[in-house]
Amino acid sequence: MAQMNMQQMMKQARKMQEQIAAAQESLSQATVDASAGGGMVKVTVNGEMQITSLKIDPEALDPEDVEMLEDMITAAVNEAVRGVAEMANRQMGAITGGLNIPGMPF
Repeated sequence: MAQMNMQQMMKQARKMQEQIAAAQESLSQATVDASAGGGMVKVTVNGEMQITSLKIDPEALDPEDVEMLEDMITAAVNEAVRGVAEMANRQMGAITGGLNIPGMPF
């Protein structure tokens, strides 16, 4: 009886590993777009948390107020990164049933 349960657990663990690998592959292909300053700064971040695109409206370039541009860039990047993290948490949570597995990304 215990042998059967152990085999069943191992089978489930292998299935979960396959699902996690597929989700990680899917995440690496996904992107999240975010903007700040009413669209003056737009950023795209991929599922590997890398910025793949950054667009700045020329009207945002005010040499007298560099701090505002810096704040808009920071806000857009942070929003995109949060979006990627939420997407990863949803995908991984669906696989693990909400379990926090040590060593798992996100």
